[in-house]
Amino acid sequence: MSATETLKRNKTKLIEVLCGDHTFILNKVLEKELITRRDYNNLKSINKENVEGHVIELVDKIMNKGEKTCQNFLELLQTDDVAETYPDLERIKLQDVLPKPVPATSPCNADMVPEAKRLKKDEVYELNSQPVGLCLIINNENFHSLKERRGTNKDAESLADVFSWLGFKVLMCKDQTRDQMEQTLKLFASLHDEEKQLQLQELDVQEWCGRWLPAPQQPVRHGDAFVCCILSHGSLHKVSGVDSQPLAIKEIRRYFVATEQSPLTGKPKVFLIQACQGDKIQRGVLQKDVEEDSLTSIPEEADFLVAVSTVEDHVSFRHPIDGSWFIQSVCEQLRLHCPSGEDITSILLRVNNMVGQKEGSICVGLKKQAPEVKFTLRKKLILSPRCT
Repeated sequence: MSATETLKRNKTKLIEVLCGDHTFILNKVLEKELITRRDYNNLKSINKENVEGHVIELVDKIMNKGEKTCQNFLELLQTDDVAETYPDLERIKLQDVLPKPVPATSPCNADMVPEAKRLKKDEVYELNSQPVGLCLIINNENFHSLKERRGTNKDAESLADVFSWLGFKVLMCKDQTRDQMEQTLKLFASLHDEEKQLQLQELDVQEWCGRWLPAPQQPVRHGDAFVCCILSHGSLHKVSGVDSQPLAIKEIRRYFVATEQSPLTGKPKVFLIQACQGDKIQRGVLQKDVEEDSLTSIPEEADFLVAVSTVEDHVSFRHPIDGSWFIQSVCEQLRLHCPSGEDITSILLRVNNMVGQKEGSICVGLKKQAPEVKFTLRKKLILSPRCT
């Protein structure tokens, strides 16, 4: 029996069960990309008097998308987390087209990643170290004269959670001035130096272990990749310290250029920057062609990726409780697509699309945001979940 026919035969019972938590299944089908973000927004905002009406619309939408989507939907219904949420699914005969249940999460063995296996060895950055590398988060929340950045701790925890899942050792420095940020970044760029190691131990560094704890006083070593996340206020091409003094993004990058001594030479260095780049508000238009900047790299500046939450001159949006559009989208897309072996530039393309669909006003198109990604990576960077 086809998946579409299976859904048709069991539609009434299925709707009855899914009404138990209609928002959970709606979020799940979006997460698995069975519906588009536009579908999701429409389904979420439809004017129905009861929960059943919402579920009927969702199931009809799935069935109208064809056999493959119906098959994927049936597989989703058999994943562990969905089965636990809707235990009554067991009494519905959905297994006719499914040989076995599908696990809720993808295997974390990098050898199981299809795309990584298809690529030649010299086309992908090798990530064999344990841990994979360091993830440094500079989280500026409380400023001397600027507004408190409410919601930034949510961003910091989301980043820490996802990058520790990807095998990184995650460290955080909180509320740093411009000079302190510069000192911290230069220290992390020079960890091969014994003197720098001693200076680093003098900083107030926290380590993520499911929650923030004081970092142990022991040497910190780089691995096969480096990630730096800076969460702060900002201005054009700059990020601000808590003293409102600016630090140029290009200067941050220069601290990490390749040298004969640097442990990061030839290794990927990713910078995720959540900060306004001006005070203009982007507005939506029906359609616009976007040209990418062509980057000319020289060897010492190879292997960089810099993703900024918004384009130059414009603001970047942050929810006081849920965190920023950009960082939360990055974390969500990494969770969704790293297990399948998708490379980071492709994932950030998804982030751009996701952020671009968000609305900062009840009036459609009034407040929009577009992140900007530039890179001089020479290979694909594929981050995979690590078994713990």
